[in-house]
Amino acid sequence: MIGANDVINPAARYDKTSPIYGMPILDADKAANIIIVKRSLKPGFAGIDNEIYYNPKSYMFFGDAKGAISKLVEAVKAQ
Repeated sequence: MIGANDVINPAARYDKTSPIYGMPILDADKAANIIIVKRSLKPGFAGIDNEIYYNPKSYMFFGDAKGAISKLVEAVKAQ
C-alpha cells in the first residue's frame, strides 16, 4: 500500500464508533504480508489512527513513494 490511510483501516469494518465505519476499504489486513509506504505515521483524512500499522504482518517503509519503491525494488532484486 502506498500512502494509504483510511482506505486500509480495518476499523471501518467493525468499529461502529469510528468516523469511517461502513466505508468501503481494501482488505489489506487479510494479506500474508503487508508493506506500507508512507512519509509518516500521521493520520489520514478522518484524523484517526490506523490499527493496520501495528499489525504483526505489517512492515512500515517510510519515505516518498518514488524513492521508497525504487529502494524496495533494488533490495528485492539483490536477494
